[in-house]
Amino acid sequence: MSVVSHIAHLQAKHAELETLLADETNRPSPDFYTIKDIKKQKLLLKEEIARLLEDMGAQKQNVS
Repeated sequence: MSVVSHIAHLQAKHAELETLLADETNRPSPDFYTIKDIKKQKLLLKEEIARLLEDMGAQKQNVS
């Protein structure tokens, strides 16, 4: 799997978690532990995406 496709996969997973978060938040009786877990997963994905993008930028600079 290329880095670009891996980033796309992580972004899709992040979007899925956003939908789950919205669904859970809008429930009549939301589970706040579930919300906390989803937010944590989203943050980890966001950090991984940022790291991969940063690494790609650094690689492009080293090639130039």
